[in-house]
Amino acid sequence: MAILTYQGVIYPAQCDAMGHMNVQFYIAAFDQSLWHLMAAAGYSASWIKERREGWADRRYEIDFRQELPVGSLFEIHSSVVKVGRTSLSTHHRLTNKADGQLCAELLAVSVYFDLAGRQSLPLPQVVIDGATNLID
Repeated sequence: MAILTYQGVIYPAQCDAMGHMNVQFYIAAFDQSLWHLMAAAGYSASWIKERREGWADRRYEIDFRQELPVGSLFEIHSSVVKVGRTSLSTHHRLTNKADGQLCAELLAVSVYFDLAGRQSLPLPQVVIDGATNLID
């Protein structure tokens, strides 16, 4: 089930020499959408301090489909593709709000991570259950 995880607008400072949103800002928007998806799956950002547990992005595969010029409003809808033992595979679709056109999409693999030990951890059951409900 895809859910709305981010909305934004393209500012002039986010554009490259060709006049459309630069790649670094796509990454920033996708990163923020990922945090919202993880929260919807049951992860709490308080676990960063309380448990020293978080996420490490392992893989990003992005397809850029249509440019977004200054002033464009956009949104990202995200879903879970696969629930692994220590990771989630997720799908994020960035669309232009004006016409609904798909502008970019991301397939990501994020690993649940011990921030102190610097190694992967098994997904907590609450995240497994929540992520399973978000499979598209």
